[in-house]
Order: sequence, then structure tokens, then C-alpha cells
Amino acid sequence: MNREHPPAKEHNMSALSTMLHVGQRLHVSRKTTKSIESFIYRHPVTQNLRANCRLEESRPHLWAPEFLRTESLLGGSMAGSEKITVPPYIFHEKNGKRCVMIMHIGSNVCSHPGIVHGGLLATLLDECFAWCCFPRFPKRVGVTANLSVDYRAPAPANSYYLLNAEVVKLEGRKAWLKGHIEKLEAGYGDSTLIAEGHALFVEPKKADGLGGVYLT
Repeated sequence: MNREHPPAKEHNMSALSTMLHVGQRLHVSRKTTKSIESFIYRHPVTQNLRANCRLEESRPHLWAPEFLRTESLLGGSMAGSEKITVPPYIFHEKNGKRCVMIMHIGSNVCSHPGIVHGGLLATLLDECFAWCCFPRFPKRVGVTANLSVDYRAPAPANSYYLLNAEVVKLEGRKAWLKGHIEKLEAGYGDSTLIAEGHALFVEPKKADGLGGVYLT
């Protein structure tokens, strides 16, 4: 999976009009999209992340060209009503040390009724790890060499989630990371730990052909 960080965008409520237009083309109702966007945008966790001067905010799955979105997993086939309902909010440290993602997951990605598929959770952790470590590589691109996930609690569908990733060791073309997924509650409610993971990412020796802007 290959991604490159797009330029940081200034985010405010006016961006919702663009998101609503995208949402309608993905068969998400205007009312549902607006409600989900508002919850994430106004949540205290989002506001605290946005106030952290060490973090840059981006929404690559929203601002990327349509030809990239249609061929990507999170930005294309997994995006839309009852799946990855709105493009994730991403906050990353400028030096690539840490990455945080906030998203809403619907009900059409379940393994058991009302429970999000564990394979999707692993994919989302992998995505967060990648956004975290890619800036640390000279070519700004890498591949997953190893990914392990420990599941701590069921992940209810139609819920909001917070993903955290951190580079714990960097050695040449290798980056070791750890991270976790939490269920994001309203206001300052206690979050529930859903899964924890570790990963090893490697920059390929022949990385030139993997350059450019990619979305998972």
C-alpha cells in the first residue's frame, strides 16, 4: 500500500459543502453525512488535535482526484453509505513520529450482525501505520512487511473510531510501529479499547516506481 502526504489543508465548516457533494455521489444522504461530519468536526478530541501545533491535519480521501479515489480501497470501494461513511480525518506529526485518524464505520462491513469485521480493523490499523511512517522514509513510500493485531473488544457498527499510530524504532529502510483503535464516545466519555497492533514497514530498494500519490 502506497501513499504520499498531500499538502496540509485549512479545514473549517465550509469544507462540509464539498463533502456533502461527494457524499451524495456515494449514495450517502445529505442529512446523514452532515450529522456525521458535524460530530467528528466538533468533537473535543478533534478540537484538541487541531489545537496541537505539532500536528498537521489532512483529509486525502476527500481532496484527492476522483481517478485516484475510484481505484482505492478506503477512498473508493469501501467509501459510502454504511461503510467508511465520510473520508477520515488524519492528524500527523510533521516529523512522521505519530498519526491519528478519526472515522465513522457503518453497518455493511460486519462479520457478525452489528459487529465490524476484524479484517477491516486490521486494514485500518495498517493504513494508519502507513500514514505515520511514510514521511520517515527517503522515498516517502513503503510496504507492510509484518502486521499483528490483538483484538480487545467487539467493534460496534455505526460508531465513531479513533486510531493512533506511533513509530517506535527507525533503522535504515525499516520502521517499527505500534498503535491501537478506540471507540470514540460523545463528549468526554470514556473510550473503549477495540484493538492493538504492531507492524514493520520497509521501504523497497527499488521504490522509484512506487512514487506519486496513492490512497489505500
